[in-house]
Amino acid sequence: MYAIRYKELVKKDEGINNNMAKKRDKKISCEGNGCEELSNGQKVDSRIYPYLQEMFDAARKDGIYPVVWEGYRTYEEQQKILDDKIKAYINEGYSQSRAERTAKEWVALPGTSEHQLGIAVDINADKSKSSNDEAYTWLAANAHNYGFILRYPQGKQEITGTSYEPWHYRYVGVDAAREIYERGICLEEYFEQ
Repeated sequence: MYAIRYKELVKKDEGINNNMAKKRDKKISCEGNGCEELSNGQKVDSRIYPYLQEMFDAARKDGIYPVVWEGYRTYEEQQKILDDKIKAYINEGYSQSRAERTAKEWVALPGTSEHQLGIAVDINADKSKSSNDEAYTWLAANAHNYGFILRYPQGKQEITGTSYEPWHYRYVGVDAAREIYERGICLEEYFEQ
């Protein structure tokens, strides 16, 4: 079993240690005990699953119905997402270089996505029961109580290198999440202290 890496900072310009990421992808088949498969087929690190489930149960009690839109991704899955985004921009008439540049503003390069750690999730709402805005508002006010932080908060783009993403949450542990929330800082600022 590998050590949980919730205190690893993944930067666009540095990324995940590729040797570690490749070893981890080989270790985690998500058929064993490394990943937990959710009811919609998404996967998360099995050690964050209880906290995620507890958070979702609490949200449902408040009439909010969150779902994991994206969870754990392999290196290959991340590459496919990037390739598909580039193709979409080319189909819109962008040149190859502009399509690549624009896609990289929205999609992390393989080896630089927190989703490859298995502890980051994109959360939206079950739109038949609540709205994304309701889910984002609830998560922003409560996720820290379950060990999750809004990874790319508003006003922190210069520090994180990523635009505001109200759906992207990362598990960091309850104590760290509460401190980050209470101080109004992002993960990079937390690691700088």
